Amino acid sequence: MPSIKIKYFTDKIEKLTYIEDKSDWIDLRAAADIDLKKGEFKLIPLGVAMELPKGYEAHIVPRSSTFKNYGIIQVNHMGVVDESYCGDGDQWFMPALAVRDTRIRTNDRICQFRIMEHQPPLEFQEVESLTGPDRGGFGSTGKA
Repeated sequence: MPSIKIKYFTDKIEKLTYIEDKSDWIDLRAAADIDLKKGEFKLIPLGVAMELPKGYEAHIVPRSSTFKNYGIIQVNHMGVVDESYCGDGDQWFMPALAVRDTRIRTNDRICQFRIMEHQPPLEFQEVESLTGPDRGGFGSTGKA
């Protein structure tokens, strides 16, 4: 099992845990009480910094209940933290935009992350025609 060094910026949030056979995603918590007015943007501190293994990155996304419970949207939609962001001051944050007045309390679970290997090097080959079936060019139905 890989080991990841983690630094906590507060003792007011629960420690991260990986629950085997439940999900590949690990919840992250707000590390401060945050009040947001509708239309306001804030970086919500997550209270952790990590030293990821070489060749890996963390993908950070909202939990499925975050919008319903808090009325916030993660403005970059998916945050990516690579292994170079690994110093003592490199706390993780969730960039959030409020769609209604809301309060997020310390230790609220607001987003989640997983560790992924970097994409391997790719080479693009330009062709005149592709060999797969034509599905209409948009989504799974081909309809806008």
